Amino acid sequence: MNGMNQIILEGNVVRTPLVKDTPNGNRVCTLPIAVNRSYKGRDGSEINEVGYYDVEAWGEKLSNSIEKCGWKGRGVRVIGRLKQSRWRNNDGKAMSKIFIVAEHLEFKPTRRKTDESADSANEALPIVSRREDDVDAEIANLQEAASGLRAEQEAGEAVF
Repeated sequence: MNGMNQIILEGNVVRTPLVKDTPNGNRVCTLPIAVNRSYKGRDGSEINEVGYYDVEAWGEKLSNSIEKCGWKGRGVRVIGRLKQSRWRNNDGKAMSKIFIVAEHLEFKPTRRKTDESADSANEALPIVSRREDDVDAEIANLQEAASGLRAEQEAGEAVF
């Protein structure tokens, strides 16, 4: 039986994603994200911690979506699995790195003011999307898959 290996992270893109084509024709995109966590310390003060994670997305469709929508600072939700890479460096020392392989990815909507003269404190900002139609459809499919999984988990029907 396989063990369960699933992770869900919400954070922000740290820098521009890096897209590469492998020698055997696969496309991979590396997306570094930062995840913030706040909690209260023993003395009642609020403590903020930040975790930085590298996310890999394989396949042309997912890589292209990230390349188009994953600019620095953009909010993102990643559903994926952990993967560990092991190797020996030039000195023969054992090295290891753990990263996330994305299976689903959702970008948070962006907001901006449409009327520069509007009072920013009192007016709700519309959601503006930089995505093209095909990316919108892909993200809608990912959101539907994630909601279905959540519903199955809540009903106790999900099998991992």
